[in-house]
Amino acid sequence: MSQLGGRCCPILGGGPAVNGPRRAEIHPQSRRQLAHFRSPRLWRAMASREPFKGKATQNQWEKLFLDCTRRYTSDLSIFGKTPVRFFCSISSSRVQDNRFVRHSSEGETELPSYTWPDNQRPRVCILGGGFGGLYTALRLESLVWPDDRKPQVLLVDQSDQFVFKPMLYELLSGEVDDWEIAPSFTDLLKNTSVQFVKDRVKFIRPLDHLNHIEMGELGRSCSGGLVHLESGIIIEYDWSLPQCSRLVLALGAEAKLDVVPGSAEYAFPFLTLEDARKVNSKLTTLERQRFGKDSPPIHVAIVGCGYSGVELAATISERLEDRGIIQAINVETTICPNAPPGNREAALRVLQSRKTQLFLGYFVSCIKEVSASEDSVGMTRIGEEMSIDAKNHRNKFILELQPAQRGLESQILEADIVLWTVGCKPVIPHLDPFDQSNTFPLNGRGQAETDETLRVRGHPRIFAIGDSAALRDSSGKLLPATAQVAFQQADFAGWNLWAAINDRPLLPFRFQKLGEMMTLGRNDAAISPSFIESLTLEGPLGHAARKIAYLLRLPTDEHRIKVGISWLTKSVVDSVASLQSTVTKVISGS
Repeated sequence: MSQLGGRCCPILGGGPAVNGPRRAEIHPQSRRQLAHFRSPRLWRAMASREPFKGKATQNQWEKLFLDCTRRYTSDLSIFGKTPVRFFCSISSSRVQDNRFVRHSSEGETELPSYTWPDNQRPRVCILGGGFGGLYTALRLESLVWPDDRKPQVLLVDQSDQFVFKPMLYELLSGEVDDWEIAPSFTDLLKNTSVQFVKDRVKFIRPLDHLNHIEMGELGRSCSGGLVHLESGIIIEYDWSLPQCSRLVLALGAEAKLDVVPGSAEYAFPFLTLEDARKVNSKLTTLERQRFGKDSPPIHVAIVGCGYSGVELAATISERLEDRGIIQAINVETTICPNAPPGNREAALRVLQSRKTQLFLGYFVSCIKEVSASEDSVGMTRIGEEMSIDAKNHRNKFILELQPAQRGLESQILEADIVLWTVGCKPVIPHLDPFDQSNTFPLNGRGQAETDETLRVRGHPRIFAIGDSAALRDSSGKLLPATAQVAFQQADFAGWNLWAAINDRPLLPFRFQKLGEMMTLGRNDAAISPSFIESLTLEGPLGHAARKIAYLLRLPTDEHRIKVGISWLTKSVVDSVASLQSTVTKVISGS
């Protein structure tokens, strides 16, 4: 057994691979960075390079040996022709650029670790660059800090652009340009100390939940934790004073398409900039194919009549005019059931004036693609015979509707494009799969449960905001996952990070509802401010008020000025064009 211990301990301590001579020592300063060692007892055994003290039983040695084998076994090939490899030894050594080197029998692979500029200042890692993440970073930058307490802020997002999602609809109408509502993080952060990394989060390994257990054993507080990115980069957000390190979860949400058969394959979501570009490209293609008086109309099916579905229906119906037929489907018997009555009534009037077909009280049971060999004659849509020319228009889709209310009959709809606006799921990073002690308290929607200071329950160094967080208002109602909530949470998160780093009390989050807005076209919108009861601004006035409100909400002063000048220029050009058109009509009529 002593021979087994002598052979096992060098391997656990970062020794060579079975068939490789390479060996590296573990230095004290790099112990915390070795995320591969899970058990505190195993860690102490590695550090001491000694067998278990006392009368180590055979079971203890077997447990240690099997734990090491399970974590570092790579390819165990018994019947294959390739040589058998029992271990892929990981030996770590510091190099000048703060990277770790992983040695294996097949060669060396670098595992880069993010280099924080200053080892003596607090660290804040923000995952997600949406409303919650970006505005939290900007809030931290705007606060006044003591010289030695200003944190190093790192922002991680899978895209290199921030997207102002409430104005994605204007991309379809041509009212705004991409750069106006989707500026790059590089431009937004160039005058700040915030660092940006474009990458996806693979998993995280928080250690703050172990403090109350491990403090007695280790004699100190554990580090904040590790973030593993898809590229292999490891971000360590601890510090020599761990109470000053924090992680912010603000990864937003993604479309939930796998709801009914065919929805994931054939429906377009409308949640990101890429989604908006795909929808715009598809509509442009259909407009070119159906150009001409004798061309059939473009059928657009929109599943869901919440804010997103109604705004899409209003925008696309205005864009296509008589060339399109918009069909909006909702399981409720009304549109925008949670909207203020003024907004809902204004939207209903606009949709009816543009001849949008509303299928209220229905749900989609499946979506099918019509191939060239299928004969669809005999299908009915609103009591009429429907035929599809499969040779000329291959990308046709059939939506089967089932009634959700009594007294309704099943329907079958034809569509050239299907837009899916029903449901989304929050993005919560996976936890380290090898650390079974790590758990996140999640609600039924998959959001992280937080306390009133926006910290994840059981993880005092992790904040969750926006779509990632489940927080209730004073009445116990779950706050909606809207941009307005994320705006306000980012402000509180920034302040509470400041308070935590400076040993001040944290503030409980209190949501203040300011009102609701929705676009209904190029020169139409509806706004219901909460501070004036029963007031709804509609039409051009509501449209102007909405654009001003969103202009003031853009991330930085520099970007606001650029966008404001651009919008003003476009408004002047449109006004001049409208005046010329009016004068031309008057002259031609006279």
